[in-house]
Amino acid sequence: MATKTRSSVKAGTADKIGLHNLVPAPGSHRARRRVGRGPGSGLGKTSGKGHKGSMARSGHGGPGGGKPHFEGGQMPLTRRIPKRGFTNPFREEAQIVRLDAIAALEGSEVTTEILLAAGLIKAGKGPAKLLANGELTKALTVRGVKASASAIAKIEAAGGRVEG
Repeated sequence: MATKTRSSVKAGTADKIGLHNLVPAPGSHRARRRVGRGPGSGLGKTSGKGHKGSMARSGHGGPGGGKPHFEGGQMPLTRRIPKRGFTNPFREEAQIVRLDAIAALEGSEVTTEILLAAGLIKAGKGPAKLLANGELTKALTVRGVKASASAIAKIEAAGGRVEG
């Protein structure tokens, strides 16, 4: 089978470009290096690694290469630095919702589903929490959404209430 060149595709011999006539640019694709396939290949016997030494061996590739974090026998940085703190794997980061954002919503009820439909929170990214940023003029009933103490005070001052 004859291989197509890029010039034959450009010259107009192929009327449409498709998967059957795509070819890489000349010189952009190099053949894989096949080592250990006999003396005729030029990479037989020692497979281009020379004789002995760390660079000829499998695994560690000599100074600066191979083992990650190896510092030549010196105590590695990861062991020199003290370990401190704790990361709680069960921590849930709340999604912040401003009071002036829920004031713009239609209706007098605020639930997680309504916030989700309005695009104020994203699904599966943690619980929503109302913060007292902005002013609230209408009475709202907030159900099943966390709220800060100052946000609860502002909602109740506007004539609304927070449930659960």
